[in-house]
Amino acid sequence: MTQQLHQQNCTACRRDSPQVTDHEITQLKPSIPDWELLIEQEIPKLDRTFKFRNFEQAMAFTNAIGLLAEAENHHPKITTEWGRVGVTWWTHKIRNLHQNDFIMAARTDQVYREMAPTED
Repeated sequence: MTQQLHQQNCTACRRDSPQVTDHEITQLKPSIPDWELLIEQEIPKLDRTFKFRNFEQAMAFTNAIGLLAEAENHHPKITTEWGRVGVTWWTHKIRNLHQNDFIMAARTDQVYREMAPTED
């Protein structure tokens, strides 16, 4: 892969789009080490919780991820609470993981690095 995941854009998905294989997961997962691979309602998903100092920072991050999702037309589950935001990526159309999910997880990490709270 010549381009880092967070630098890539999503491709349009259809119901017959390919799911990532176990081999591809093994190759892609090291690029997003803080993400957990989970099965929810029999669907593989990528999940991570991000921590913030307060609700305002959590909301700003939520909004930034929402804008990113809209720009790529690929939408996660986002749960915003005081001081934390949970983000879960999977491809709804194929009810599985697609390379797009790994791209968006990496891009979410990039947004977090750019917005991460600093110590006062």
